Amino acid sequence: MRLDLFGTANVGAFCFANDNYLIVPRDLPPKTLSSLEEALQVKVIETTISGSVLIGIFIAGNSNGIVVPSTIYDEELDFLKKELSLNIVKITSKKTALGNLVLANDKAAMISTELTKSEAKLISDALGVEVVKGSLAGFTSIGAIAVVTNKGMLVHPKATEDELKQLREIFKVPVDTSTVNRGSPLLRIGMVANSKGAALGIMTTGHELAHIEASLGITR
Repeated sequence: MRLDLFGTANVGAFCFANDNYLIVPRDLPPKTLSSLEEALQVKVIETTISGSVLIGIFIAGNSNGIVVPSTIYDEELDFLKKELSLNIVKITSKKTALGNLVLANDKAAMISTELTKSEAKLISDALGVEVVKGSLAGFTSIGAIAVVTNKGMLVHPKATEDELKQLREIFKVPVDTSTVNRGSPLLRIGMVANSKGAALGIMTTGHELAHIEASLGITR
């Protein structure tokens, strides 16, 4: 499904999804909420993170748990713990854009080289998977330039063959390169996906959409 949020095509900046939940900002139009729920086929939770609508930038995780930044408000953290039946761990770090630094499915996680060994341990415990550090296509913000589900993975078009091979071994899913929103390599910023579906930025071309569907194993 193609749509925009807050007047932009960067839908992934505002949303986080796993195979059970979709976390979105409050006050989205009812039509947009129903479109997202239809695309991803999960329960929708409306909130803010650190008072911001940029939920996809601030949190990361899988179906076992999520990690949230140190700047999260107490009332937001309490709300998530009440609404979500999974591990929720606050990462006390100067790095708050965890969505840009963590790439995870239910089998593994890769985290940015910017994160410390102790932060890696917290993330591993929260998500219940082995964590490896890495970069992709020369970028340390690996969570911004790749999307992974339990069915497939898409990464920045400049990722090398060795990197693609490593990702297949780590995440145990097919891996391919792609763009979103008419040529943007910021895949996770431009879309939100789980094993059931995806919501893509409205600028995504028909060719990109078809490639994304095929690579992530999405059927309509």
